[in-house]
Amino acid sequence: MGRARSPDSIEAEKLYQKGWKLVDIAAELNVKEGTIRSWKNRYQWDGDRSATLQKKKCNVAKEKNEKNNKKKSEKKPLLEDVELVIENDDLTDKQRFFCLYYVKCFNATKAYQKAYGTDEYTSMVSGSRMLRNAKVRKQIEELKEVKLNREMLTTDDIVQKYIDIAFANMTDYAEFGTESFTYIDKRGEEQEMQGSYVRLKDSKMVDGTLIQEVKMGKNGASVKLKDGMKALQWLADHMDLATEEQRLKIEILKRKVGENEVEDKIIIEGEDEIEE
Repeated sequence: MGRARSPDSIEAEKLYQKGWKLVDIAAELNVKEGTIRSWKNRYQWDGDRSATLQKKKCNVAKEKNEKNNKKKSEKKPLLEDVELVIENDDLTDKQRFFCLYYVKCFNATKAYQKAYGTDEYTSMVSGSRMLRNAKVRKQIEELKEVKLNREMLTTDDIVQKYIDIAFANMTDYAEFGTESFTYIDKRGEEQEMQGSYVRLKDSKMVDGTLIQEVKMGKNGASVKLKDGMKALQWLADHMDLATEEQRLKIEILKRKVGENEVEDKIIIEGEDEIEE
């Protein structure tokens, strides 16, 4: 039967596997460095450590490859867009940049500001005017088509999603109202009173893509829908992308709820309430 290892030798090996130097281990355990070195050789510490280090190296290499592949996949669409724009001799360099920025954010002001470096007011006026440039519009449409084909989406899909966001109704996500309930007063007698309530619907019954945030806070649970007013503005700016059926649907929904009645948040707390 082999001799049992001392607690210090076991602790020393643990420190060594963590990357400690022999001299530091000796100082930590108040043991001679020669003794630490003897334990290292006797119990073959490097065998386990080498395997550990090798595993770490493999994991690092794997993560690096995954990051590189991700970067390559992100760069490929961008390069395709840039190559398409560069081939257009009808545009200036800044007009090309405007087109590239625009198809990323669909915001003429931001796209113009990035391409030309102007202030917000100038960018708002000039960006709108830039969209009326026939050559610029043509290039943007080509970029949109490439982007849609790449993402397997259609313009109808995008417009419909903005319609869903703009006219999302809180009653699709929660039930609220007043109801009677009983409670026991200080005298131990049962009393009845009216109170408000808010009940969230099960996540399986709602469209989760229209929700911006769900969280639990000190006042209870809260649900926030995506910005309906921004979606309405996007639809107004891109009505040319909508089909006749979608345009009619938008007008009907506008008349039904009104542009200023898009609620975006509910909160459930002690005396449950609803707030915008």
